Amino acid sequence: MNITIKNKVVLVTGANRGIGKAIVESFIQHGAKKVYLAVRNPESTLDLSQAYGEKVVTLQADVGDTQSINTLAAQTKDVQIVVNNAGILEIANPLSAQVEDALNKELNVNVFGLLRMARAFAPILEANENTAFVQLNSVASLKTFAGFTTYCASKAAAYSITQGLKETLAPKGIHVVSVHPGPIKTDMADKAGFEVGDSPACVAEGIIAALEKGEFHVFPDTFAKQIYAAYQSFSDAIITGAATE
Repeated sequence: MNITIKNKVVLVTGANRGIGKAIVESFIQHGAKKVYLAVRNPESTLDLSQAYGEKVVTLQADVGDTQSINTLAAQTKDVQIVVNNAGILEIANPLSAQVEDALNKELNVNVFGLLRMARAFAPILEANENTAFVQLNSVASLKTFAGFTTYCASKAAAYSITQGLKETLAPKGIHVVSVHPGPIKTDMADKAGFEVGDSPACVAEGIIAALEKGEFHVFPDTFAKQIYAAYQSFSDAIITGAATE
């Protein structure tokens, strides 16, 4: 399925900063009619509202809370592209004293949050036709980095669910995209201690290109492309290829 951004109604979770903000800006530049900014703190999107006026609509939402997501879906019945970007990272290796707490927090947002979004928005996307659900995963869904073991585990689980969504939503006319950035210049990367990284804009542009080409995977930045070079043959044969048909 090939989906263009022009005149589309889009919803982005975690839209107030980093990759989420870049996605909003790129989608508007590519002609989106309206972008819902789904954030926990509505005041955090004032700069986007000032820049884009009526093209953006801020709504309070927390992917960690089922009722919040159901309320969000009820307010956005016209949405055609959902980008589930919201996520959290806790610093924890397998032997950390806080490892269980870290994993519980990340599972609630990064995994159960994805399930909440998919369940709430699948009926809306099916009704609106020629639609897409975009999930922000990570290269950490494929490779575990010891200092962020619980985060990697949550992203691996999210990637598995995204693959399930791909097969489940395709018959409903909903295209699914799985996005796997490496280190990107964001607050989350700073928290993780990464000193280098590509611009968040490369992730946004990668998503748009994937939608237009009908592709499932996005490995947008320099580091991610290196991971994909090793992973692609397996992906083509097993994840997106004839072996799964």
